[in-house]
Amino acid sequence: MKIFRYGAKGSEKAGVILNEKKYDVSAGNFQYNGDFFADMANLERLQAYVQENKEHLMEISSNERIGTPLETPSKILCVGLNFDDHVKETKLQQAAEPIVFMKSVSAFNGPFDGITLPKNSVKSDWETELAIVIGKKASYVSEEEALDHVFGYVLHNDVTEREFQIERGGTWDKGKGCDTFAPIGPFIATKDEIQDVDNLKIWLKLNGNIMQDGNTRDFIYKVPKLISYLSQFMSLLPGDIISTGSPAGSGMGKSPQRFLRDGDIIEYGIEGLGSGKHIVSAHPQS
Repeated sequence: MKIFRYGAKGSEKAGVILNEKKYDVSAGNFQYNGDFFADMANLERLQAYVQENKEHLMEISSNERIGTPLETPSKILCVGLNFDDHVKETKLQQAAEPIVFMKSVSAFNGPFDGITLPKNSVKSDWETELAIVIGKKASYVSEEEALDHVFGYVLHNDVTEREFQIERGGTWDKGKGCDTFAPIGPFIATKDEIQDVDNLKIWLKLNGNIMQDGNTRDFIYKVPKLISYLSQFMSLLPGDIISTGSPAGSGMGKSPQRFLRDGDIIEYGIEGLGSGKHIVSAHPQS
């Protein structure tokens, strides 16, 4: 099943996608939050509701805003440098274990809501990534049982201010957690919708020109490894998001380097998870 939310910010309603069409299911009192993801009975209830009401579901207008496909998670965990080609292009140092950082929940953003460059930004960059949505709580899980804790998968763009990340000292979080820098969606696909999570095309265009053209088959650390690894350090809660890293093609890796500017348009997607589109705007300097 593919689930999404639509409507004005702060008052989004629940929807499902059936045969590429969007339908409202808010009358069934569904809220795509941690409680929903924690119990598979909720998904079964949603499936039953859709089956019982499929002849009467209201189709959503294409003019409706598509919001984040879930309510704000408790945390957005990210893995850095999970593609060899991206490691090489950035010239950053790979580590003996997965590199982990968090994006602030204030960065949480819809798939078409636009990217705002932070004040004094000169090196804001794009990174299309596959993200995992946790279902059942995961704590100290093995790789063999890791996928049992996955609700589904979603598109994420790990927007990053490289100067803040690399040149300002400390951890990466300063360059990763700026407002609007974690656009999620347009929908969550339950894991049964994705036949092979290790063979999904990843792409991004800047102003119509292809920048990223990768595939999840080139992961250094696969999805079960990442879930198991992260669960050794903290509990992964229902609705939490884990972003799995980006392939080559970032602005940092271009020669000459190319970073986001006011008025740029980025379009990006992953096979089976739809696409997002953002107009980039500069933060007011006043």
